[in-house]
Amino acid sequence: MTSFGIMTAPMNVGYDEILRVWREADAIPEIEHAWLFDHLMPIGGDPDGPIHEGWTLLSAMAAQTERIRLGLLVTSNRFRPPAVLAKIATTVDIVSGGRLDFGIGAGSRPSHPLARREYDGHGLPYHSQDDAVAALAEALTVIRRLWTSEEPFDFDGEHVKLKGAFGNPKPVRRPHPPIVLGGRASATLRVAAEHADVWNIPGGGDIDDLAARSRLLDRFCAEIGRDPAEITRSIVLPVDYGKPAATREKIEEAVGAGFGHVVLGLTNPYPDGVVRWVADELIR
Repeated sequence: MTSFGIMTAPMNVGYDEILRVWREADAIPEIEHAWLFDHLMPIGGDPDGPIHEGWTLLSAMAAQTERIRLGLLVTSNRFRPPAVLAKIATTVDIVSGGRLDFGIGAGSRPSHPLARREYDGHGLPYHSQDDAVAALAEALTVIRRLWTSEEPFDFDGEHVKLKGAFGNPKPVRRPHPPIVLGGRASATLRVAAEHADVWNIPGGGDIDDLAARSRLLDRFCAEIGRDPAEITRSIVLPVDYGKPAATREKIEEAVGAGFGHVVLGLTNPYPDGVVRWVADELIR
C-alpha cells in the first residue's frame, strides 16, 4: 500500500503560506504525511532570502493540524547535540499527539557549497563525512535510549558522552516515533540497516540507480540478520505543476521499484488549492 505526503521547503516563503498548505493537506485524506527540511540558510533561490528553523516551525505545524503525520526530511545530526535533539523531538511528538516521524541524517555533504556555508555562518563544526556517519550511529543509539529507558544512564562514545542522561517525558508513540533515515552513501545505508524504520532518498533521477541503493540496503540488513521488509522505502519526488503527466510517470516508476512511501516536493509560490490538485492530478 503506497502512502503519499507533501514537502514544503521553508525557504524564501512566508510562514502563512506554509501554514495554508499544511492546513489544506490536513483535510485531504489522500495526503498522509507532511514534511519540512532542516537548513539554516537557503539552498535554492535567493541565497540571502528568509528561511525558517525546521523544528520550531514543525512544532507550530503540529499545533495547527490534527491528522497528518509530520517530520523533517531530514534533520542534520550536525546541528544539535543528540540528547537535546531527542528532547526537541519528544516535545513535538507530544504537541502533535503522537504524529511525529523522526527524520534524521548525517548532514549535508561538503560538495554542496550552499549547504556548507550554513555551518560556518552559525559557528557549527563541520567534520569529515566518515566522522559524521559515525556520529549519526551513536546519536541514534542515544536518542532511542532516551526515548525508552526508565532509568538514567551514562554513555561514553567516541562522539557522544553523557552522564546521568534521562528523557522525561517520553514520546507519545511507543516504543518511540518511527525513525526515518535519509541518505544514499553506503556508510549511511549501514546505519539505516541497524536503526531505520523508513529509509528515504531524493528521487527524480535514474530509477535504476535508486533501486540499486535499495538493494544495497537489503544486503546490509541481511548481514546483520534483519528482515529488509521491516524498512519502508521512501522517496522524494519533485512536482512540476505544469507537467502532471511527467510527475505521475515518476511516481509510477518509484512505486514499481518498491518505494511505498512517496513524498511530493512542492515548490513555492504555492497555487491556491495546490494540495487538492496534487490529490486529484497526481495521486488519484
